[in-house]
Amino acid sequence: MTLEIFRIDDRLVHGQVVVGWGQPCSLGFLVLVDDEVARSEWEKELYRMGVPPEMEIVFDSVESAVARLAGYRADARAGMLLTGDIDTMARLVAAAPDIRTVTVGGVHHKPGRVPRSRYVFLTPAEEARLLELAAGGVTVVAQDVPQAAATPLEVMLRGEGPT
Repeated sequence: MTLEIFRIDDRLVHGQVVVGWGQPCSLGFLVLVDDEVARSEWEKELYRMGVPPEMEIVFDSVESAVARLAGYRADARAGMLLTGDIDTMARLVAAAPDIRTVTVGGVHHKPGRVPRSRYVFLTPAEEARLLELAAGGVTVVAQDVPQAAATPLEVMLRGEGPT
């Protein structure tokens, strides 16, 4: 196994990531990529509390994640890289074009966003950013848990994903 899941979830580390993905995928580590969290010892400590002792969590800025990506991929354990928003993932993909698949896990309601599935709400700018990723050769899917079928981007944007 290796780092193979690149997920966008605005809740970052929470039960669905740790239990819903961590247990079925036997995740040994999480890489949380967020420039602000990477600078905040207080926030890092909060996220550490949500991760079981057998799972390592690493905090990176986009820049440090790109520099360390080869090492994460060489890790024998299964891992997930997690960003809290689409722009951060897009910046990461732009700097590391060998990322081929991105999973939209949870982008929740806030003003300006419209529902695309029961767990994905997007602004027009966010939709455009996901379409840019896809145009660049990245497979973008929506998937809340590994047992659920992945919804292709085009289907999700039509609002035909899981309800």
